[in-house]
Amino acid sequence: MARLDGKVAIITGAGSGIGRAAALLFAEEGAKVVVADLSEAAGRETVALVAAAGGEALFVSTDIRRAAQVESMVNQAAAAFGKVDILYNNAAIEIRGSVTQLSEAQWDATMGTNVKGCWLCCKYAIPEMQKVGGGVIINSASTLSYRVADERAAYVTSKGAILQLTRSLALDYAKDNIRANCLVIGPIDTPLLAQSMADSGDAQGVMDWLLDASLLGRLGNPAEVAKVALFLCTPEASFMVGGPIVVDGGMLVH
Repeated sequence: MARLDGKVAIITGAGSGIGRAAALLFAEEGAKVVVADLSEAAGRETVALVAAAGGEALFVSTDIRRAAQVESMVNQAAAAFGKVDILYNNAAIEIRGSVTQLSEAQWDATMGTNVKGCWLCCKYAIPEMQKVGGGVIINSASTLSYRVADERAAYVTSKGAILQLTRSLALDYAKDNIRANCLVIGPIDTPLLAQSMADSGDAQGVMDWLLDASLLGRLGNPAEVAKVALFLCTPEASFMVGGPIVVDGGMLVH
């Protein structure tokens, strides 16, 4: 039997990168997947890939910074598939800039997507999980939840917040059999990383630094993160709650 048979999973930012890899893997393991993304083209492409592999998925265009859109997304998930068992808060953005360089709009966009969006998805998904006696929440933290990098003031602040939000979720909802954990993710070969490197003005220099910081001497790939997320959704992870799970190629060891 597939590991997620009978489960319904919402994955934000599932139009590309880690989110798409998770959507494909979760569907392969039997879950019905709600693909939430701002990009209709990317989201529908993920749904098509899931369907081509024999899985079932639904695309819902969602700006996770908007409460009404998140509530609608969760309602559509429950209406289409009957329930919500898993929420993977994967969507995130990164805007470069120090405190004085960032505009108010850039700060708000980062915090709105990376923190508020995570909160809103939890706010509306948790009641659906309570209806079925439990669930799993996975949030996306980062090695930059613990360390800093040049001109990343908003991003590192948002990822630090995810650690505490995850702990708060675990404390408040473990009694409802809802397990919340976060993945502390290192350098993964995704469009987000590629854009960040391009924005730096020294893509090769950033790549050299990342490879030097990794004990494995390479970037991770999205499927490697998706497999850890899958594990957190299974009974094998039943005693894991409130924790940061590190998937970083050894970067935090340095």
